[in-house]
Amino acid sequence: MFRYRVMAKLTVLSEGYTGLSFEVRSEKSSIGRLGDNAISIPEASVSSRHCEVWLKGDDIAVVDQGSTNGSFINDLKLIAEKEATLRPGQTLRLGQIQLRFELETKHNDSGRPTVQPGMIHGGGNSPTTAFAKKTNKANKIIFGVGTTLLVIIIGALVYAFGNLSSGPTP
Repeated sequence: MFRYRVMAKLTVLSEGYTGLSFEVRSEKSSIGRLGDNAISIPEASVSSRHCEVWLKGDDIAVVDQGSTNGSFINDLKLIAEKEATLRPGQTLRLGQIQLRFELETKHNDSGRPTVQPGMIHGGGNSPTTAFAKKTNKANKIIFGVGTTLLVIIIGALVYAFGNLSSGPTP
């Protein structure tokens, strides 16, 4: 007979750290930028001691430790020092780093991990659409339009001042 072990883990979704995952256990673990945290994410938007997490049943309890850029569960900001619940399939954002909470089962005999389909609740969406990687396309468009307008304004000012300095023609 097969025996299963359920493992709670946080998998990083953010570019540069994609696929990195951390097991969450029942004892409190700190997450932060510094290497002495139980979970270290060396990224500038993550505070040195960002938050604490621990397994609480099938959920993860999260407490923001007064971080600079905040902790968010599905875009809802957590109140510093107050416990919040992260459920399977939800995202935890620490600064600019996004992590998805997953439950994974392992066979004791083979050791090969398999994610049980009913264990990840993404609100009816598949993980690829529910947690699509964000792009900064809008920022690039705004920057391009702003730069173009700036060049036009500078050109108009140079033209206007050039006509003023030559004086009126008789």
